[in-house]
Amino acid sequence: MSPFRGSVAETGRWEHFGFTCADGIATVTLDRPDKLNALTFEAYADLRDLFHELPQRGDARVLVLRGSGTAFCSGGDVNEIIGETLAMEPDRLLEFTRMTGQVVKAMRECPIPIIVALHGMAAGAGSVLALAADFRIGTPKAKFAFLFTKVGLSGADMGSAYLLPRIVGLGRATQLLMLGDTVRAEAAERYGLLTELVEAEELDNRVGELATRLATGPFQGYAQTKALLTRELDMDLGSAVELEAMTQALLMKTQDYAEFHAAFNAKREPRWQGR
Repeated sequence: MSPFRGSVAETGRWEHFGFTCADGIATVTLDRPDKLNALTFEAYADLRDLFHELPQRGDARVLVLRGSGTAFCSGGDVNEIIGETLAMEPDRLLEFTRMTGQVVKAMRECPIPIIVALHGMAAGAGSVLALAADFRIGTPKAKFAFLFTKVGLSGADMGSAYLLPRIVGLGRATQLLMLGDTVRAEAAERYGLLTELVEAEELDNRVGELATRLATGPFQGYAQTKALLTRELDMDLGSAVELEAMTQALLMKTQDYAEFHAAFNAKREPRWQGR
């Protein structure tokens, strides 16, 4: 996380989703349950801005993203977005489609680990938000549906054709993005879409356990692991090995690295500081 701030204060209240932060765990709750947490233009913009701002706050070590009601996120609101885009000029449309992709790009470039809690449907843009997270924990009611071709658009949207083949492989990604069929929880776990499948009553506890572990762990180690996983997707092996060597050399000068050594010799658990 950057120690440097400009003159703009952090956002005190996010209008288009719920936000809390306590004990290093930030939580974003998509809260339009009557619309299955469908996204609006403003919600996309707020998510984009949050992922840029979060590393500057200094009080968040992990983010949990979840939905209220029975779904995680049903994608873009059919009337508030699709209806409006029908009347937009091409330059305005391009600004919108770029903004949705910027949300995913910001998620991957945010150094803070992101956990998505899936207790229901993740469709369209909601499925891509889940893809962009670092961990996806779901219940048997969790479902994915990449619906873009079913509304007459390309299945490659918001970075889905970049992320999905790297998670499930090209063949499976082709099937999911072209056909847009619903993937239920058991298949999603088998494909690698779900990091972990748990019973409904266990979801909150499991998400909380993982969030606490990440919030109290070696933050710089986690942040650099995420950064390198993203950057090395398009690197040759030599470049990747060199980047990893430089990163490890820098992390060997951190307080956490010295703390591990001290804790090991004192036969105690490390007290990670994220520095």
